[in-house]
Amino acid sequence: MLQPKRRKFIKEFRGRRRGNATRGADISFGDFAMKAQEVAWITSAQIESARRTITHSLKKGGRVWIRIFPDKPITGRPAGKRMGGGKGDISTYVAVVKPGMILFEVAGAAEEIVREAFRKAACKLPIDIKMVSREN
Repeated sequence: MLQPKRRKFIKEFRGRRRGNATRGADISFGDFAMKAQEVAWITSAQIESARRTITHSLKKGGRVWIRIFPDKPITGRPAGKRMGGGKGDISTYVAVVKPGMILFEVAGAAEEIVREAFRKAACKLPIDIKMVSREN
């Protein structure tokens, strides 16, 4: 699973999930990309699952770039724990995704194959996505 090697601060505020992506909204490496249409927190397990689906669907043809990284720690408290006692321990890491953000990029494969791979990977993610190409 993806997670940061070290952090300056252990825990983080939840923040506000609104607005469109200002950075990471353009295709930089590949020919085709998976673009987010909604706001969400995507966990490291969901990113890894989508990545494995894309690489499996490409069948050794093409190259995949992951454009998001889960660097936000999410804390959780055990069920049945009483109120108080401070903030819980880190349970997982998430990537904050906003509309327009590029999630994955692919190069070196046919458009039909990439479209099918992105369709399968979209089933692993909690948001709607759109496939975009460098020409668009």
